Amino acid sequence: MKFEDYPINVNPIPESEGGGYLVTIPDLPGCIADGETIEAAIAGARDAFQAWALAEWEDRGDLPLPKTYSGQFVQRIPKTLHMRLAKRAASEGVSLNQLAATFLAEGLGGR
Repeated sequence: MKFEDYPINVNPIPESEGGGYLVTIPDLPGCIADGETIEAAIAGARDAFQAWALAEWEDRGDLPLPKTYSGQFVQRIPKTLHMRLAKRAASEGVSLNQLAATFLAEGLGGR
């Protein structure tokens, strides 16, 4: 496995805590780095990954595989909500899946 195989999270660090950016690799607990810029934080994460991977390899002989996601899940909803969503999707000329994905993305973006 290599650094590029693992998803990363990049988050700003509040100015009150020094500023810059924090990079975490969720699939590798404790593998984090920070930097003044996003680019510097990612470069630090690349170095942290190398050190983390070496230690893990020496301890266990392998690395955890990155989690994968199929892009599919099943959600049961009330019939009335299904009907309202289907009508809304039809009125907007999109599929029910596309409408639901849009609503989920908007909801996550607002948090």
